[in-house]
Amino acid sequence: MHPSEVLFQGQRRPASLPVCDHYAGSEKLMQKSLALQQQLGPIFDITFDCEDGAAAGNEAAHAARVAALINSAANQFGRIGARVHDVRSPFFEQDVGTICRGSGGGLAYLTIPKIDSVDDASHAIATIKRHTPAGQASAPVHVLIETHGALADVARIAALPEIECLSFGVMDFVSAHFGAIPASAMRSPGQFTHPLVARAKLDIAAACHAHGKIPSHNVTTEIKDAHRVANDAHRAMAEFGYLRMWSIHPDQIKPIVASFAPRMAEVDEAVQILRTAQQAQWGPIDVDDRLHDRASYRYYWTILQRAKASGVALPEHALALL
Repeated sequence: MHPSEVLFQGQRRPASLPVCDHYAGSEKLMQKSLALQQQLGPIFDITFDCEDGAAAGNEAAHAARVAALINSAANQFGRIGARVHDVRSPFFEQDVGTICRGSGGGLAYLTIPKIDSVDDASHAIATIKRHTPAGQASAPVHVLIETHGALADVARIAALPEIECLSFGVMDFVSAHFGAIPASAMRSPGQFTHPLVARAKLDIAAACHAHGKIPSHNVTTEIKDAHRVANDAHRAMAEFGYLRMWSIHPDQIKPIVASFAPRMAEVDEAVQILRTAQQAQWGPIDVDDRLHDRASYRYYWTILQRAKASGVALPEHALALL
């Protein structure tokens, strides 16, 4: 039997997405990000941005351009999504309708900002389904958790089956406290140490992992500081359980991907343990005087999933385990 059939019997299989979510707003930046994805491969997603990317008065044309690019041959990996205006915006349903109908089934996901409750999320999902052409599956939904209401409802939002990923919007979240949280908590190290911000990050990650969804970490505002980007990505994963992170500049993509990728020593260990387990029909095994069973097998299987999503070159016998 395939490992995934054995290891997750009776359990929800965790979602798997590229570890970097790169945002592009203007047409120039969208084209540049497409060219970079074609060069590097599908090791990062691209989110075309209608919320902040559309100039005032140009919202309809911008959404149409987003749909056309997603429906073009340039979308060769099918890993492009879009962020639409929030559910209270007069442009929300216009964005959803234009992109769902015009993307030709190539839309990887839709990101909804400024959700304030599980009801808002359900409304967005219903709108997406209503505008999805007959015969097409509706796009998975990514939700930005950046308001008090969304954080209060985060577990219920993560439980919705159409939700694939929850992202933390640190700047809007801090701003929503009207000065009670200092601006230093929008960047490192404060974003990892301020109790209210750290609590929000942990609540989002915990809700995602409870329901098999992907927690996506907020941006690093120091746009071209590769060391800061890499350090933020490492802390987000190692200390807070995040599996994905935003990029807002092409120079941030490679540091994010490298930081989330498992080290080769861990990949090699995962392959050794899983191959031995497979030979033992997934019963308990002893590797280097350590006991392993299905609990640890699930852990090491996700290590290989993360390696694949990060573009790590895996041998054929490792790919066979996936």
